[in-house]
Amino acid sequence: MSGLDIICMGEPMVEFNEHSPGLFQLGFGGDTSNCAIAAARQGARVGYLSALGRDVFGDRLLALWAQENVDAQHVLRDEVHSTAHYFVTHGDDGHVFTYHRANSAASHMRADQLPHAYLRATRFLHVSAISQAISEPMRLSVLRAMQLVRAAGARVAYDTNLRLQLWSLDHARQVIHDALAHCDIALPGYADAVALTGLNDADDIVDFYLALGPSIVALSLGADGVLVAHGAQREHIAGHAVAALDATAAGDTFDGALLSQLAVGNDVFSAARHANAAAALSTTGFGAVAPMPTHAQTERFLASL
Repeated sequence: MSGLDIICMGEPMVEFNEHSPGLFQLGFGGDTSNCAIAAARQGARVGYLSALGRDVFGDRLLALWAQENVDAQHVLRDEVHSTAHYFVTHGDDGHVFTYHRANSAASHMRADQLPHAYLRATRFLHVSAISQAISEPMRLSVLRAMQLVRAAGARVAYDTNLRLQLWSLDHARQVIHDALAHCDIALPGYADAVALTGLNDADDIVDFYLALGPSIVALSLGADGVLVAHGAQREHIAGHAVAALDATAAGDTFDGALLSQLAVGNDVFSAARHANAAAALSTTGFGAVAPMPTHAQTERFLASL
């Protein structure tokens, strides 16, 4: 498979979610892997770049991508380091995440291992702050991938997913804002943006990110929808009232659905309306991957409004 619509790059993870005391269900996570699957379900031609351990968890992720029509031909297998995984438990304050990702295979991925021709042939590259936070080698790998894609005339989308367990706020702010200066599409979440920019007003946050260089900013507002800007044009797209059960990966679903719609030539505002609906539908089931909607399901939902 070549000439893909979208390539996503980062750290995939295996999830163990506690559904009843002491009983965990196997699932999958990792923000950029989630995005890749969301985009593929929306009909895009998608590839993934990362490194997995030579272990059963890596095997399961490869099987998942094959099932979801995500091309993984350039995913590396590491003979020494393991595939990242995490546990989800549930308390009075909501989800509790316990990560086992230190020294993971993905964190050892190097820039000199990137498939240049594969990256140059894509139309969009999607990465995130988490992709850069897990290690210095991965930070540099992501930066190099961004450079290769933009030099080939394609576009880079960057989600500012902020995980302060991985790095300090000051370090995160520097790396993220430097990266966004080399991106075309900024995908911040409101809470992360407040921490990173010190701003509270949504329009001020959008102005801040536009000033860094991206031509498109889609600021996720959770249940309140998304504020989208493309140059001087701006639109607030309201959230949808759904029977929400679990918001895990709603933002990743938005990212994937947005890029899938841009890849078929839709304007950013219609693409964002479609992605906003897909993200809402993704909250109506449990887990990161299982409730992600297809393109047809999203279109039926929009038609029913």
